[in-house]
Amino acid sequence: MSASRAKPFDDRDGVIWVDGHLVEWRAARIHILTHGLHYASCVYEGERSYGGTVFKLAEHTARLFASAKALDLTVPFSKEAVKRATQETVNANGLIDGYIRPIIWRGSERISTSAQDSSIHVAISCWPWPRYYDPDAQIKGIRLGVAHWRRPPPSCTPFHAKASSHYMTATLNKHRAEADGYDDALVLDWRGQLSEATSANIFLVQGDELHTPLPDCFLDGITRQTVLSLARELGYTVVERPIFPNECKTFSEAFLTSTAAEICPVREIAGVTFRAGAVSQSIVEAYQKETRRPHIEAAHMAYHEA
Repeated sequence: MSASRAKPFDDRDGVIWVDGHLVEWRAARIHILTHGLHYASCVYEGERSYGGTVFKLAEHTARLFASAKALDLTVPFSKEAVKRATQETVNANGLIDGYIRPIIWRGSERISTSAQDSSIHVAISCWPWPRYYDPDAQIKGIRLGVAHWRRPPPSCTPFHAKASSHYMTATLNKHRAEADGYDDALVLDWRGQLSEATSANIFLVQGDELHTPLPDCFLDGITRQTVLSLARELGYTVVERPIFPNECKTFSEAFLTSTAAEICPVREIAGVTFRAGAVSQSIVEAYQKETRRPHIEAAHMAYHEA
C-alpha cells in the first residue's frame, strides 16, 4: 500500500498504552505545545512481535531507557513495568505479527530549551506492518542512492541514543533518494566512510566474509547485533571496519538490517549492482528461524496461561 493511500495513524481502531493506561486509539493525543514536538526531547524504540511475543523485548527496553538517560529524560516507570505494558498492548490489540513503537517525551509545561521540570510521558502503540519497503522491491532487492546529508562526528550528538532528532536528516535523505528513483539512501559519515542507510544498518559480502561499518557514529542496531551473532554461528567471518564508497564494487552481495526492514537484500548502490546470493539467503533463513524459534512460542503460551 502506498503512503498516499495508507490509513492515517491517528484514525485507527485499537488501543494505545499511555502513562499507565490503555486509551482508545483516536483519543491518544498530546498538546500542540509539547516540548518533544518543538525541541525533539523524545526517544523511542522499534520492536517486532512474532507469534504474539515481542522479539528481544528486554534488549529493546534497555536501549529505550539508555536513550532516555542520554537525553536527560527520567522515565516514570521501571523497565519491568514498560516490558509488561508492551506485551499488554500487543495482547489488547490482538497483534500476532507486527510492529511496536514505545516512545518517551517531555510534556507541555515548558517551551524553552531548559525544561528540567517538564513532565515525562510514555506511550506504547502497535500495528500490523508486514513489510517496510515495497514488497516487490524487498524481494528482488532494493536500490540505494548516496545520501546528500552525512552522519555527524560522535562529538556532535549522542549517536547511541535512538532519538527522534537523529531522524530529521534521515527523512530528508530518504525523500531525496525516492525523488531520484531509489528506495533508500546510503548515508556516509563525516569522514566519507559508509555508515548506514536512513534507518537500517548495512552488511556487504566478500567471499565468506561479512563486512560492516564500525558503529562509532551511528546506532548499533539490535537486528545488526543479532545478525553478527548469527553470521558467526553459521561460520562466516565478520569484519567490522571502515569502508569507503569506492570499495562497494569489490563486494558480491549486500543487505540491510533493522527491526522494521528485518533482513532486506540490496541490488544496487548508486550504479554498483549486487546479487541476492547464498550468504544473504542463509542470513535471512537464520534470522527467520531465530525470531520464530520454539522457546518464543513457549514464552507466548506461558504468558497467556499465567
